[in-house]
Amino acid sequence: MIYFSEDDINKLHHLYRINLINSCSGYKSANLIGTKSKDGNENVAVFSSVTHIGSSPAMFGFFMRPTTVIRNTYDNIKSTGSYTINHIYKSIIEDAHHTSAKYNTSVSEFDVTNLNSEYKNEFHAPFVKDAPIQLAMEFAEEYDIKANNTILVIGKIIGVFINNELIEKDGFVNLSKAEIAAINGLDGYAIPENKTRFGYQRPK
Repeated sequence: MIYFSEDDINKLHHLYRINLINSCSGYKSANLIGTKSKDGNENVAVFSSVTHIGSSPAMFGFFMRPTTVIRNTYDNIKSTGSYTINHIYKSIIEDAHHTSAKYNTSVSEFDVTNLNSEYKNEFHAPFVKDAPIQLAMEFAEEYDIKANNTILVIGKIIGVFINNELIEKDGFVNLSKAEIAAINGLDGYAIPENKTRFGYQRPK
C-alpha cells in the first residue's frame, strides 16, 4: 500500500493531486444544475457535490469553487433565487460532462449539447428534459469556507418530479432502475447497481 504524507501531497503535480484527492472521497452524486439569468440566458452545469442537508424542511446543499472567475451558476442563483437539480443518467453522461467546459455567459450549454431544457409549474429555472429526477430549488443561505475559499450553497426543495417506477412503497427512490450515474473523482462515471437494503438498525 502506497503512503502519501501531507508534505508528499503538497509536492505532487497539481493535476495528479486534484485527481488523487477527488477520487479518495468515494463515489459522488452526478447532477446537472440548471439556472437562468434575469436576462433570460439559460445555464446548465455538472456538479458532483450535491448533498442532503435535511428532510424537514427538505434541503440540499452543494459546494461552489472560489468565485475569483465567472461562475454563471452561482451568479444566476444569487440574482434570481431559483435553480434546479437534475440527476445524470447513463445515456446523457457525455453531454452532461461537457457542461463543465467554461463557456461565455451568453452561451447556453443547452445549445452546445444534446441536452434540452424544459419548464414546469411556471418555475423560473430550466429543468433538464427527461431527467428521471428533477428538483426545483430555492436559495436559502450560503456559507463561506475560509480554509479554501469555497462556498456551501444551501437550497430549499420546493418541488420534486420523479419517474413513478423509481419510487418504492416506503418512499425509497431506487436510482439503479433509471441507470443514474455517480462520479468517481472529476471525470470517472459509473452506473451503480442497488443490491440490497437493510432496515433501521438497533442495538443487539
